[in-house]
Amino acid sequence: MKIDHLKGMPSYFIGIDSGTQSAKAILVKAGSGQVAAAASQSYDLIRGLPPGHMEQHPQVWINAVRATIRAILKQSRANPSQVLGIGVSGQQHGFVPLDRAGKVIRPAKLWCDTSTAPQCETLLKKIGGLKQSLKLTGNGIPSGFTASKILWLKQKEPKNYARLTTVLLPHDYINFWLTGNKTMEYGDASGTALFDVRKRVWSRELLRAIGPELAGKLPTPQPSHLPAGHLCAAAAKELGLTTRTIVSSGGGDNMMGAIGTGNTKPGVVTASFGTSGAIYACSNRPVVDPQGEIAAFCDSAGAWLPLLCTMNVTVATEMIRQAYGWTHEEFTRRAGKIPAGSCGLLLVPYLNGERTPNVPNGTGVFVGVNGQTFNPSTFARAAMEGVTMGMNYGLNRLRQLGIAPRQIRVIGGGAKNPVWRQIMADVFNCEVIGMRTAEGAAYGAALQAWWCCENQNNRRVNIDDIASQCVKTDPKTAAHPRTEKARLYRQLQQLQDRAAHDMSEIFDLHRATLSGLAR
Repeated sequence: MKIDHLKGMPSYFIGIDSGTQSAKAILVKAGSGQVAAAASQSYDLIRGLPPGHMEQHPQVWINAVRATIRAILKQSRANPSQVLGIGVSGQQHGFVPLDRAGKVIRPAKLWCDTSTAPQCETLLKKIGGLKQSLKLTGNGIPSGFTASKILWLKQKEPKNYARLTTVLLPHDYINFWLTGNKTMEYGDASGTALFDVRKRVWSRELLRAIGPELAGKLPTPQPSHLPAGHLCAAAAKELGLTTRTIVSSGGGDNMMGAIGTGNTKPGVVTASFGTSGAIYACSNRPVVDPQGEIAAFCDSAGAWLPLLCTMNVTVATEMIRQAYGWTHEEFTRRAGKIPAGSCGLLLVPYLNGERTPNVPNGTGVFVGVNGQTFNPSTFARAAMEGVTMGMNYGLNRLRQLGIAPRQIRVIGGGAKNPVWRQIMADVFNCEVIGMRTAEGAAYGAALQAWWCCENQNNRRVNIDDIASQCVKTDPKTAAHPRTEKARLYRQLQQLQDRAAHDMSEIFDLHRATLSGLAR
């Protein structure tokens, strides 16, 4: 179906991607899907917190959204009345606690916060274990998800919990600032560990495990094609837009990345290589992993999104790059000189703990350090390979659950690196290709806003119609697996999987030792 009724009209949609380290805004032209302007602004996490604690002030997201939207409007010189809709993509799983006045009670605990591992164990014990959690929601309760963060607040900061009136996720908080409405859609809600992905409702059992009062603190989840609302007067004034602009439901960064890469029907697989890593595919049915390693999410387009997430991707490569003071180009050049397998140097890349596999107390470990491998270039190559195999652990699990990738579309910072794309193709043993529009999550958010506006104007359009028309891969970035290298990486994959399993007790002992030192 060709979406062409907007041709000739100077109309635009804004896509926002509010991530862990920066916010990006793009202005997409209706009809063609062309990106007319783009801007970004960086920010940081709160420094000096104990190990495992990862927090951020929600105000930094608002400041960045305000600045980037103003910047793209200035670049494009678009008239405010030309902007029909805004879509927001946000980092998943974060916990934004609001009081009765709608004010943030404390900094948000983020997806990468692993300090709530004890609360995960408490919740699982209360409901009867992992199998019962999978039965109730389709998901386990890893420390990255929102549920344990809420229980952590109740146990560790009871005065703040007593003030808690509303639980929002990061992208919901931005929508709240934009519209004044407290909403939550199915896709992002499914990453809370409180949401039944089969029935698309809150799980009463999980809510009660935290406290019977929690049910009244969560928004009623809504379908993704419905808007969060229109721009409120205050936000419209700050942004230089009008209150006629619709704000779509938005969604988590992975859900928006799926739309932005054309992953809106079965057969397409997306891999995101950013601070964290994710691989996901569209499914017409819930895909529940009996081992609980693959997330059984809803997507933000009316279907489901079986997904694996790793917490350590560019975290590891940037650690090496910055330690030696290299540019990104120098890092790539040095890594490209080292043969596949990094001369036997293997990274277990759990620098921030890990979610797939679930190793919240994990740390980074280099195996195979010797006189030959102890040099900067080998560490650079091993970091690329280690985090890619970390993601491949989950991709192999997806394959076991029936997801058969024919092509993997890659986004995020790592996708821009040609050496890394070839490593991906060899490790995944599958064709890997980049996108013509690099900012997949922001682009997906803009396309969802377009879809929402179509529905609000009583035009029955499928999200796949819009995505198929606008989303394009970049043939120049294609990388194909090499048989011998793929065989080598299969062997290294077995070593990494075994090392991670065998070192689990060491990781736990290390965390206990750190806790003792902190006291």
